[in-house]
Amino acid sequence: MGTVSAYFGKLVFDDRVMKANLSAKVYQSLKKTIDEGAKLDISVANAVATAMKDWAIANGATHYTHWFQPLTGITAEKHDSFIAPSPDGGVIMEFSGKELIKGEPDASSFPSGGLRATFEARGYTAWDPTSYAFIKGKTLCIPTAFCSYGGEALDKKTPLLRSMEALSKQAIRILRLFGNDTVKCVRTSVGPEQEYFLVDKEMYDQRRDLRFTGRTLFGAKPPKGQELDDHYFGVIKPRVEAYMQELNEELWKLGILAKTEHNEVAPAQHELAPIYTTTNIATDHNQLTMEIMQKVAAKHGLVCLLHEKPFAGVNGSGKHNNWSISTDAGVNLLSPGETPYENAQFLLFLCAVIKAVDDYQDLLRISVATAGNDHRLGANEAPPAVVSIFLGDELNAVIEAIQKDEPYSAAAKTKMKLGVDVLPKFNRDTTDRNRTSPFAFTGNKFEFRMLGSSNSIACANIMLNSAVAESLRIYADRLEQAEDFETTLHEMIRKTIKDHKRIIFNGNGYDDAWIKEATEQRGLLNYRTTPDCMPHLLDQKNVDMLTSQKVFSEAELKSRYEIMLDNYCKAVMIEAGTMVDMARTEIAPAVESYALDVAKTAAAKKALDAGLACSYESGLVKKLSTLTDRIAVKTDELEQALRSLDSAENIGAQANAIRDTLLTKMSELRAACDEAEVVTAKKYWPFPTYGDLLFGVK
Repeated sequence: MGTVSAYFGKLVFDDRVMKANLSAKVYQSLKKTIDEGAKLDISVANAVATAMKDWAIANGATHYTHWFQPLTGITAEKHDSFIAPSPDGGVIMEFSGKELIKGEPDASSFPSGGLRATFEARGYTAWDPTSYAFIKGKTLCIPTAFCSYGGEALDKKTPLLRSMEALSKQAIRILRLFGNDTVKCVRTSVGPEQEYFLVDKEMYDQRRDLRFTGRTLFGAKPPKGQELDDHYFGVIKPRVEAYMQELNEELWKLGILAKTEHNEVAPAQHELAPIYTTTNIATDHNQLTMEIMQKVAAKHGLVCLLHEKPFAGVNGSGKHNNWSISTDAGVNLLSPGETPYENAQFLLFLCAVIKAVDDYQDLLRISVATAGNDHRLGANEAPPAVVSIFLGDELNAVIEAIQKDEPYSAAAKTKMKLGVDVLPKFNRDTTDRNRTSPFAFTGNKFEFRMLGSSNSIACANIMLNSAVAESLRIYADRLEQAEDFETTLHEMIRKTIKDHKRIIFNGNGYDDAWIKEATEQRGLLNYRTTPDCMPHLLDQKNVDMLTSQKVFSEAELKSRYEIMLDNYCKAVMIEAGTMVDMARTEIAPAVESYALDVAKTAAAKKALDAGLACSYESGLVKKLSTLTDRIAVKTDELEQALRSLDSAENIGAQANAIRDTLLTKMSELRAACDEAEVVTAKKYWPFPTYGDLLFGVK
């Protein structure tokens, strides 16, 4: 492949390519659109389209597609070739500015949550010039937004771009008050850490649950799991290392800043982390990363599992959303500097985040709500479902001093005492890391740790950007009318800390005592499941905020409520149906077959010696027989519970019935089958076990 710098971004129509292939006038006009949101002239679009087409064809592309992110949670693309007929019977390669700017996919088959009737098929994709086009295979992919004929957003990119614009507008108002007259744009940046599992494809193919649902619905705990913590940061196995190497190469060619790779806590679990980039681009890159992870895995005889909880009893996979705010000049507005107590601008932006997280903790929980993530949150490996903020000792001491209106005496930077002279000495960070906190300040950014592995990061960042924009709007409204800016600023920071201190918690988020304190004493929300939290998307305070910030219309919010609950219901119902199928056609026959052979062994022994008690065989046959009866009963009960969902009066009632009844029946059937696995000889068991899957990749 050569050096990384030689091929990094070779498949991306990035700034380097645009500079080389566009005239200075066109380039400057396009940059003004990208950086400042200026209107795009059609003549500029035509010039960009021609240059983009020529570059793509030179790199082997034959087709183009408007690449978008519908509400399915994955990406979508419809390919059109560049060819057009020529008068001599041949073809020419064409691509116009009109084709670049707008596409028209069929919108009727994508989730709309009632925004569109089935027969209303027209939808539009619109070029997002802030995210670079790229080549995938032989197709030029143009990142786009997706909306209906009536203009309603049918995707995740449109509200994300709106939320970024809302935050930028309010942040600029604040910066102007602090004397910054040069800032043109404020951007949020994200670095999403991506966790995943790798399993052997031959084993994967033998398990219907993995193929249909992405997770194991049955599986007894193996003798060894993650108890020794020996997999975390351990030596990477050769087969996995080869996979990671090719994955990096494919990501780097697409300009994705893959940086860190390592083994995670659970056996067969790994992590990839990129360098930070603008939230919109980071969202596109993360969707691409998940897709390429799975494609590269197939080339190595592996399957990449992105489900939040593919194996019970070992850690699931999350996605840590590292979020910060910066000006167009590169100034990080969440960087405390050397003396955070004296840095009023930093403290105001910090308070805006604290207020936002407290006021809209329900929206943050909703933004990560899926059937898969419900298994993970609060499972002693991930943050609890209760949202709280970790600030660390130093910042906590600063805000305590502000609240009490007392002077803060900052200690000198603490040198780390490593105890070995040869090791370098370095200053300790202003905050420790709290791996149990849902929302932790980690130096100059916040780490939102509640996202599930398969989540699009768009959802979390839409809500985070919008909530912080609302805090900044309230601050700007007050400060712009203030007679004494300094006094009003100080009082506003102090009041924010006093009013929202309940959301700050620096302790162990896994502790049951914290959950009790959070809910009973502090009044924080604890929505453990998707059906618990999703109705609150339509709470009036949330509708008012999101519509006033022009991130969603009320109709778009109602559609998201319907779509997210519908996705939840369908995911769990597919799992339940798969369990019924596997229990009836694979597990029960396997246990019965083993019981029959054990009974034959007992009969053969008695035939040889009538005095033999055969107590082992008799006891085992009895146990196996009891288990097969229990499996049959629990399978029937689950099937009946599944059928009863058809009578639910609406999607909310169906989701509640799944939470209250269906999940319990699924758990009961699993318990019976997992108990049967433990006492059934391995050669009879119909599919690979946890031990096979977790330790099968060498």
